[in-house]
Amino acid sequence: MTEDGMELEDASKETIEEPAVPAEPQLPTEFEKLFKGCEDNPEDFNGWVYLLQYVEQENNLVAVRKAFDVFFLRYPYCYGYWKKYADIEKKHGNIQVSEEVYRRGLQVIPLSVDLWLHYLAFIKENADPTDPETEGRIRAAYEHAVLGAGTDFRSDRLWESYANWETEQQKLANVTAIYDRILGIPTQLYSQHFQRFKDHVQNNNPKHFLSEEEFVQLRLELSKANLAANIGEDGDTPVAEEELPPGTEDLQDPAKRVTEIENMRHKVIETRQEVFNHNEHEVSKRWAFEEGIKRPYFHVKALEKTQLNNWKEYLDFEIENGTPERVVVLFERCLIACALYEEFWTKYAKYLEGYSIDGVRHVYKKACTIHLPKKPAIHLLWAAFEEQQGNVEEARGILKSLEEAVPGLAMVRLRRVSLERRHGNLEEAETLLREAMASGKNASETSFYAVKLARQLVKVQRSISKARKVLLDAIEKDQTSPKLYLNLLELEYSGDVQQNEAEILACFDRALNSSLPLESRLLFSQRKVEFLEDFGSDINVLVKAYEEHQKLQKESEPTKRKAENGAQEPDSKRQRVDDSSSGSGTLMPDMQANNSAYNYNWYQVSSISDVLLLSDGKPEAAH
Repeated sequence: MTEDGMELEDASKETIEEPAVPAEPQLPTEFEKLFKGCEDNPEDFNGWVYLLQYVEQENNLVAVRKAFDVFFLRYPYCYGYWKKYADIEKKHGNIQVSEEVYRRGLQVIPLSVDLWLHYLAFIKENADPTDPETEGRIRAAYEHAVLGAGTDFRSDRLWESYANWETEQQKLANVTAIYDRILGIPTQLYSQHFQRFKDHVQNNNPKHFLSEEEFVQLRLELSKANLAANIGEDGDTPVAEEELPPGTEDLQDPAKRVTEIENMRHKVIETRQEVFNHNEHEVSKRWAFEEGIKRPYFHVKALEKTQLNNWKEYLDFEIENGTPERVVVLFERCLIACALYEEFWTKYAKYLEGYSIDGVRHVYKKACTIHLPKKPAIHLLWAAFEEQQGNVEEARGILKSLEEAVPGLAMVRLRRVSLERRHGNLEEAETLLREAMASGKNASETSFYAVKLARQLVKVQRSISKARKVLLDAIEKDQTSPKLYLNLLELEYSGDVQQNEAEILACFDRALNSSLPLESRLLFSQRKVEFLEDFGSDINVLVKAYEEHQKLQKESEPTKRKAENGAQEPDSKRQRVDDSSSGSGTLMPDMQANNSAYNYNWYQVSSISDVLLLSDGKPEAAH
């Protein structure tokens, strides 16, 4: 049997002597073409619609099962297609398989009133009326239905179907019990239910529509009330207590019997009136929200912003005012219509954290594996949740699967790195970063991961030499990335600056001799002079650096004048702006400083630590 339970044949019956027979007959070429299109682009809902229409028309049961089973892995909330699938199986005489299809659908969307009604009609249509267990089986199906969808605001048709069926079975006490349940549930047709309940009471004898226990209790209460009334009328005259017949037997006196029936009817309705009034108040508080739900079913088309806001406000209201059961039902309803919006899945998971860990896990799993397989944010939340529960291997698997589904996301790779680091797997963390560097789509992305790796090597693994090599290798491949030079400078500054003077100066010289934009090189030159003034050991080196800085200033003056005269920004400046968005924004403020004449007011410039702050900005290619 396959996982979906649809294959009923026993493969073990095949004998070795028989020639090999393919498990499935040859499928039409057109089917294979349509099916491959859906596999290649599962987000194309119209492609699936064409495929399902094709298999339905061709009536090839193998093709039908293959198409529908794969479709439901992606779009399980399309209740109409569950009905189509069940009908096709039934058409081929597979009654048991058809019922199993209904059950699979209802397990996925238990709030679908329409699917429940189709299933109940199917059960009744195919039931054996001569089987004494048939009535109990149908009643059990109705109970499953109202337990699954009976608290939905739009579940009225399901409740009425249940009451009508019990009426057909002449089980009037059961009908009363059904109304007792629905009269306390806020639904769209709440008033209609109460009216039908009153008709039910008025048109039937209490001994038929009440359970024997309630009937006897009510008869006793009315008798005592009547006795008390008689004592009140006659003053001190003693009145003998009426002898009541046992069980639900009628009173002997016809007049008293009619009076008792009317009093019972009045009392039954009166006791339910208070429940109805309370329910009416609950309905009124939700009516505006329900009116705002224009599309309660699933569809791949985007919902209007007003409907999304209505769902948010309705959920907030129910969380504040409703019971946990009603909140959960509303979330489940919402996530049929809003299945493709991760904010609602996240909100649901956060709500359940206070009630059920397994419930939270179920929500995340359903969202990430079925409806939002390529949405990174909710996968990251799921992985974080599992890590919080101590399920590190599960968290690791979630992140790895997401990266396989959506490769190239920096946030996912960095989360994998941080998970390994938190749990002491530093070698694995380093490997992940080196893999990301090697697979970078461009120099900017490679440099981004090189900076991350260098920081880990220095701050976590305490290996300055390995970090230096990483940055130097990265600079060889990407000589136009200011952030690489800045991080190398910070690395050298992290030790004894006087002892590391040669390494620091070498780092400055790399930047100055690179193909960085002129304005970036001018800033590095300015910082080199500042460093030598603060920490340098040789005046000759300082003077030479000062002279080289003046040359760069003169070289930049024509470009600066053009910019001041309103000319188009030079390419170097535009590149500087682009670089700032990817992590070198710390260069910007100082580049706008007055560089016309470098003097000994070096100390008024921003401190070197401000310039050397590492940027976490991600390169566009890694987004």
